[in-house]
Amino acid sequence: MAGKQDRVGLGMLLMLGAYLLFAATDTSVKWQVTAGVGAFQLAFARYGVQFALSLATSGHPSRFFGSVTRRQAQLLALRAALLVTSTISNFIALRYLTLTVTSAIMFSSPFIVCFLAVPMLGERIGPWRWSAIAIGFVGVMFVVRPFGEEFHWAALLSLYNAFALAMFSIITRMLSGEVSTGVMQATAGLSGTVVLLPFAVWTWQPIGGVADWVLFLGIGLTAWIGHECFARAHRYAEVSFLMPLSYSYLIFMSVAGWLFFGNVADAMTFTGAGIIVISGLIIWWREKRPVPPKILP
Repeated sequence: MAGKQDRVGLGMLLMLGAYLLFAATDTSVKWQVTAGVGAFQLAFARYGVQFALSLATSGHPSRFFGSVTRRQAQLLALRAALLVTSTISNFIALRYLTLTVTSAIMFSSPFIVCFLAVPMLGERIGPWRWSAIAIGFVGVMFVVRPFGEEFHWAALLSLYNAFALAMFSIITRMLSGEVSTGVMQATAGLSGTVVLLPFAVWTWQPIGGVADWVLFLGIGLTAWIGHECFARAHRYAEVSFLMPLSYSYLIFMSVAGWLFFGNVADAMTFTGAGIIVISGLIIWWREKRPVPPKILP
């Protein structure tokens, strides 16, 4: 298995593809929740299908986990726990907070990544990358507009969600090149399947026809492919470089809302989306600039 590589352009494309697939997953979830399917049932499908596909594409479980060291196993367990607990905390927070507030808090994760990437990964964060992240966050504020909302204790759960996403990305970068994406997929899928199974059984709603089953199982398929792209992107580029591209998720969701639910984005949303694109272009421009040769004494 190839180790970490410096292929920033490919990492960018994979990261954008991952968030496009995540947007497809969440659009399908919204469609089915509106139709009366339980949220925990959908979350179980997301992890269960991911786990099944991971095993199906990676061979026998003994070969699958045989080469994992103790340190890698610990990091994999922590990575899976962060993903599952962030999902659960998000479910609880959404009972009390609007989607606007939870989204705004979640998108603070790039700042958390930049703070943590320095001591944990030894990455150097320059002023241009900090500026691009800040510009992207301003764009998010234009889109979600979380102004005037009263503080609620559940906001702390959303803050944990942002922290968990940041740590999840950092650990993914630490494991990339050492552990296959299949192992990462399987450990996360297994953890989510086991934890969410009781909740899914308790709230299970009957699934309708073939089209409904395709949508239901498609949640896990798009999530699985998305996480494949996500993990591989971290093999080709630094996590602090990739995280600002998470803002593209808002653009994809705006388009999906217009196509499938008739939600036309207003001027503020378009303005925010433009700012988000500018933040990504700033990073791309800096990465494409040639590095001047060093003059030796």
